[in-house]
Amino acid sequence: MRSMFKLILAITFACILFTAWCFYRILPFPTWGKGLFALLYLGCFLLFFVRYVFRNGEPPLWLGTATYLISTSWMVFFVYALLLFAALWLGRAVGLVPAGFLKDSAAGSCTVIGIITVLLTYGYFHYQHKYREVIDIQTDKPLEKPLTLVLASDLHVGYHNRKAELGRWCDLFNREEPDLILIAGDILDGDLYPVNAWHCEEEFRRLRAPVYACLGNHEYISGESGSEAFYDKAGIHLLRDSAVRTAGIRIVGRDDRSNRNRLPLEVLCPQEDTVFTLLLDHQPYHLEEAEAAGVDFQFSGHTHHGQIWPGNWITDAMYEKAFGPHRRGATRYYVSSGLGIWGGQFRIGSRSEYIVLRLHGRRNPETE
Repeated sequence: MRSMFKLILAITFACILFTAWCFYRILPFPTWGKGLFALLYLGCFLLFFVRYVFRNGEPPLWLGTATYLISTSWMVFFVYALLLFAALWLGRAVGLVPAGFLKDSAAGSCTVIGIITVLLTYGYFHYQHKYREVIDIQTDKPLEKPLTLVLASDLHVGYHNRKAELGRWCDLFNREEPDLILIAGDILDGDLYPVNAWHCEEEFRRLRAPVYACLGNHEYISGESGSEAFYDKAGIHLLRDSAVRTAGIRIVGRDDRSNRNRLPLEVLCPQEDTVFTLLLDHQPYHLEEAEAAGVDFQFSGHTHHGQIWPGNWITDAMYEKAFGPHRRGATRYYVSSGLGIWGGQFRIGSRSEYIVLRLHGRRNPETE
């Protein structure tokens, strides 16, 4: 595993240097101008590590925000620069792209930078739109009344998804007048400092329905104890390898698979055919476990559906289901692409969404 990580890291750095060299070669600038652009290009990448320079405290909020947004947005820029330059050099190899297009070329530079600019502009505005996905489920199991549940995952609240944006999302949730709000992990992005400094818990406190959530892998990155403390301040009921019965249904929250000692699902889900069981499990691995445990509906996130193209091709290959509704036997699933996002605020080939689940069951004779 360690050797594989080193290999991936080496390939990544090689790709970064390749794109820097391509820009140096294609830009129609004097040598000093080319060198300056290359330094700025590599400097945007290095900004990602600025926060780790602060050994005895956190960077000022404005600095942490700026370095996070610039460096993670650069990563998206880099991905499309790599794809474009690879395509252009392949075209050059087969004679479709003239040599002059890739050296000291205004036309080549405008083409590459123009295409990336259009993609990122589209991706930014596409990310700002939050899709509302409605799911209706009819179950034979008894319910006290029809239920409206709001489901979301991967909020990634932090330097980029700040308090005001979180407030907008909470307004969307409240507008649905739900009975319950369920969040399938990664509420936090990975750094507790900004969410605590901005008192982001105040926005969660405005939600007008009980909130239940499980942990995601980014809560482990943030630190489990600090994440649990934030959940508590925010009034979020944490289900960590535990279950609760409320509003006539059972909600099961698995600990994230970052914990290799988390409980087996069959321990968390006693086979009771009379209770509708909804499972929150952040990462959608081993979907057959929910089917075997008799879960009625599993809600997961984590994949972001690749976040930017062609990442969705990768997640589709990695998971049995990387995005959308799914079914195995009597068990229904929904894998969300997430409401928030990690890193730069761009969605290309995926979407930001929340789910409104309308649950209808047969009447419970015990309540009549």
